[in-house]
Amino acid sequence: MKRQAADTSAGSAGRAANAPQADGVSAPADGEAWLDAALSALASPLRRRLLDHLRELPGQNQAQLAERVQHEVTRFAVMKHLAALERGGLVASRREGRERRFWFDPTPIQWLHQRWGGELASYWAARLTRLKAAAEGAELHALPSAPAAPGAAPASHPAAAPATPRKRRKRTPRHG
Repeated sequence: MKRQAADTSAGSAGRAANAPQADGVSAPADGEAWLDAALSALASPLRRRLLDHLRELPGQNQAQLAERVQHEVTRFAVMKHLAALERGGLVASRREGRERRFWFDPTPIQWLHQRWGGELASYWAARLTRLKAAAEGAELHALPSAPAAPGAAPASHPAAAPATPRKRRKRTPRHG
């Protein structure tokens, strides 16, 4: 038991050394392992609920968290879920005497948002703008481009022309 607590403390400290707890930090340089661990930890609805409890009241111990979900799982299961959250970097812990206190750490969620949030937000914003324009019957015009760089294709060249929207085929229902 002592060895396990030392291992998890070292893991949290190692993750914190790779990425300071501040806005705009980049993900740790250990490849995709942090991503797998964070997504795996977030996959369970019970773990997400435990994170909500820690966000509402930081510094709870394992027994207090087990009381909150006592009708769903055992205290031992809560301990295992907390270990998975700690491996994912979503929970930080500190031993105080005979008990461990837990705190929610949103940093991996910020890394996930930085990695995909911006790209997906701009993609869906453009799609919704085109849908709105099509529904209203408006025409979309491309923004004027910046002056051409030396060696770039002239404006009359087909590669420089803005892409025209493709016409969609009507789908016919399949029977079978």
